Amino acid sequence: MTQYPNIILVISDTLRALQLGCYDNKNIKTPNIDAFAKESIVFENAHPETLPTIPARRGMHTGRRVFPFHDYKPVKWDIVRLPGWQPLSNDEDTLAENLASVGYYTGFVTDTMPYFAPGFNFTRGFWQWEFIRGKQIDKWRSSAIISKSMLEKYGNPDKLLKYGNDKDILKNTAQFGAPGDKFDCGYDYNLIIRHVANTIDIHKEEDTHTARVFRWASNFIEDNDKFQPFYLLVDCFDPHEPWEAPLNYYKMYADPNYKGRTIIIAPYGCVDGILSFEEIDNIKAHYNGLVSLVDTWFGYFINNLKKSGLWDNSLIILTSDHGSNFGEYPDHVVGKPHFSLYPGVMNIPMIIHLPGGKASGKRFKSFIYNIDAVGTIYDYAGFKKKNLNIDGQSLNSLIIGDQYKEREYLTCRYDTTLWYRDEKYWAMINIDGKPMAIYDIQKDPTCQNNIANFVEKEIINKVWGRILKDANGDIPIYQNSERTDALGRPNRK
Repeated sequence: MTQYPNIILVISDTLRALQLGCYDNKNIKTPNIDAFAKESIVFENAHPETLPTIPARRGMHTGRRVFPFHDYKPVKWDIVRLPGWQPLSNDEDTLAENLASVGYYTGFVTDTMPYFAPGFNFTRGFWQWEFIRGKQIDKWRSSAIISKSMLEKYGNPDKLLKYGNDKDILKNTAQFGAPGDKFDCGYDYNLIIRHVANTIDIHKEEDTHTARVFRWASNFIEDNDKFQPFYLLVDCFDPHEPWEAPLNYYKMYADPNYKGRTIIIAPYGCVDGILSFEEIDNIKAHYNGLVSLVDTWFGYFINNLKKSGLWDNSLIILTSDHGSNFGEYPDHVVGKPHFSLYPGVMNIPMIIHLPGGKASGKRFKSFIYNIDAVGTIYDYAGFKKKNLNIDGQSLNSLIIGDQYKEREYLTCRYDTTLWYRDEKYWAMINIDGKPMAIYDIQKDPTCQNNIANFVEKEIINKVWGRILKDANGDIPIYQNSERTDALGRPNRK
C-alpha cells in the first residue's frame, strides 16, 4: 500500500469562497489558505450537491448524490426535521470503510454536533475518531453555571433565560419571541445560553474548538507516521454560527465605535426593520474573524504536515458544505434560509493539493460538486469507478486533460427550494416547478436583478426538465414531516 498517497479531507462549515484571498477577496486575511492554494489547484465553480449540514455530509461521506431526498425518514429526537437530514443508510458503504478495507488507517476529528445525533453512524470506517463537544446547542456544560451578567452583551438576560433555558427548549423552539424582539425564537435564545455555558473555559485561542480540531489532526499525523497510508477527515464547524470570534480576530474587522449587542445568530430571512446596517456589519466582522481563525489553524496543521515530511506524499482537499448570506442581495437576507440560494451560500471553495505538487497553480472554471472530492480520493487510492456506485467524478482527469466529462449544469435541493445553474442562468425554483428567482449571471454575476418574470417559458421548461432528470423524474414532497420538532410539534420557519 505504500505506493498510494496519504489522504486528508478538510471540511470547513459555512466557509464562503467569496471570503478567501485565493478567490479574489482583498479584504479578509486568509494568508495560510492562500499559500496552500498557490501550491495546489483551485476550482472556481464548486457548489454543494445538497444542503444543509447533514445532507451535504451524507454526500461527502459516500460520494453519492443525496439530491432530491427520495429516501427521507425523519429521525425521532433530532433537533432538525428537514428533507435529507437523516443517518447514513446501512445499505450503502462509505469512503472511510472502503479505504480501510484496502489498508488505509483512518481518522476523523470534528466539532460538528449534528454528526452525533443518536444512530447517525458517521464514524463508520474510522479506526480513530474524536468529537470535540460544545458547539451549537450541545448540552455539554450545564446552563446553571451562567450568571445574568454573562448574558448582557447578547441581549436581555431575563428574556434569554425565559425562552432559552435548557429544560424548555423543545417547547420554546416552536415559539417566537415577544413582539419586537430581535431574536427569532426559542432555538436562538437557547443557542446563546449554550454558547455561553460551553465556552466558559475558553480563555485563550488554543482553547477554541477550531484550534482543538486542528491540533488533534496534527497529533494524528504525528502518531501515525508508521501507519501510512492514512485517510484523515478534519471537519471544522467554524465559521458556522454561533458567530463570535476571539477578540483579537474580531477586532481585525470590527468598527471600534460599535456599541451594540453581540448577535451570534441572526434571524434567517430578510432583516429589514429587524437588524440595523451597523448590526449586520458587526455580524460580518465576527464571521470574518472566524474565517481568519480557521485560516490560522489550518496553516498550523499544514505546517506540521510539512515538518513531518508527509506533505509531498499527500492528497489534501479543502472544501465546505455551503456558505451564508450577509444582506448583500436584493431581499436583504442574512443566514441561509432555503429560499436564498445566492452565491454567498452556493459558491464554496474546492482547493486540491496533489501528491508531489502536481499541477500546482492551475485554476479551473468547470462546474463541480463537493462530492467530486470523493471521486478524486477514490481515484488516487487505486479504486476504479466501475467498481464503485458513486456520482462524484474524479477531478484528476480534468486536471491532466484526460477524457473528463464536463457538466453542462448543476442542481441542488435545500428544504423545499431547488437550485439550478448553467453558464447563463442561476435559478431558484419552488418544489412545484415555479421559478422564485432567475438571474442572468453572465450579465449579473452577483444576482442583483431577478428576471424570472421576463424569461421565456421554454427556458424555464428546460431548467425544470433538467432538475427532474437529475431527480429521476420525481421531486418528493414532505409537507407533513418537515415542519416538526423532535416531539412532532410544528417547527419555526
